[in-house]
Amino acid sequence: MKTTIKQAKQHIGQEVTIGAWLHNKRSSGKIAFLQLRDGTGFMQGVAVKSELDEETFQLAKDLTQETSFYITGTITEDDRSDIGYEMQVKSIEVISESHDYPITPKDHGTEFLMDHRHLWLRSRKQHAVMIIRNEIIRATYEFFNEHGFTKIDPPILTASAPEGTSELFQTQYFDQDAYLSQSGQLYMEAAAMAYNKVFSFGPTFRAEKSKTRRHLIEFWMIEPEMAFCNHEESLEVQEQYVTHIVQSVLKNCELELKALDRDTTNLEKVATPFPRITYDDAVEFLKEQRFEDIEWGEDFGAPHETTIANHFDLPVFITNYPTKIKPFYMQPNPENEDTVLCADLIAPEGYGEIIGGSERINDLSLLEQRIDEYGLDADSYDYYLDLRRYGSVPHSGFGLGLERTVAWISGVEHVRETSPFPRLLNRLYP
Repeated sequence: MKTTIKQAKQHIGQEVTIGAWLHNKRSSGKIAFLQLRDGTGFMQGVAVKSELDEETFQLAKDLTQETSFYITGTITEDDRSDIGYEMQVKSIEVISESHDYPITPKDHGTEFLMDHRHLWLRSRKQHAVMIIRNEIIRATYEFFNEHGFTKIDPPILTASAPEGTSELFQTQYFDQDAYLSQSGQLYMEAAAMAYNKVFSFGPTFRAEKSKTRRHLIEFWMIEPEMAFCNHEESLEVQEQYVTHIVQSVLKNCELELKALDRDTTNLEKVATPFPRITYDDAVEFLKEQRFEDIEWGEDFGAPHETTIANHFDLPVFITNYPTKIKPFYMQPNPENEDTVLCADLIAPEGYGEIIGGSERINDLSLLEQRIDEYGLDADSYDYYLDLRRYGSVPHSGFGLGLERTVAWISGVEHVRETSPFPRLLNRLYP
């Protein structure tokens, strides 16, 4: 019977065949312990000399790292194993031998590992990060489907940009300029006017020359938009969504979190509601800490966000930023029109902003005024203005960056490990 490592627990006491690669091994004169991987998980295969013919036992001892083979044996319980079972090997059929595999069990530099990203993905920790990423994606669809959202796919090639074109990749679209999308938001607003509650999930691009551990050039965004929804209602959806994906990972990725040595104490605390602090109060708080020089109207950098986040056990909303440092489409705060109805959600433990969201301007004349004030080409946004001409309603939305969220939940230091093939300022290979 052919099965997988993940499914092998259903076959305790049975003889099965698994297609696998050799992740690692150790052996003595009488026994060989084979660390197997098959893409679904990792498992130990035990080859005992007294129970095998001489050729099979020698083959088990001679297997090289990342050689592929079919391995047959009986699945037995093993309380010492993380997964609770292992295989007692009966036979091995080599498919393809691997020689001089470049990523050995010793330490390697980051640049070397990134040059070999196509192979580094096979390692136990990188495998765990990608499984957690996949669980967040699965839980995302689950949450929005259960809450009545319709998935709509915005274009990747656009003629305009939600936040200006200074940090976009420009290309030629036949005889006109086009840009790789930095956000699907404007199109999702159009979709919300047709389907009420919508979300998109796709790649976005930022031509931002940043080398920090929080930035990628290409990353994936989850962007919901909701008609007849004000800012406060949007914040509630955000905290419910983040809580859902955290709890889903804790429930379904226990082995992966353990492989990453992730302390889940803080993750287990994540539950609604999240704390909130206004931008005004955040500035005063930072002044009381070690940032005496920060002035009202400045955007927060990573050290500021980390200092604020460290004051709370949960993700924290920073609300009502100054109008001048936020995009043109955000609704003014009726209590202070120098600020807007927006919020950034800051993850604990120094992982920074994972969500940016706001209530959107729904008044046509005000939106036209903002487009003019920001020096944008009104003709490029005519379709966006149409949404205010024909049945405008209050509406809100947000965008969650997948890779930063994966980094926070999995506990890895750099977002480059949360994308299968990350695109960085100095890296377009592999």
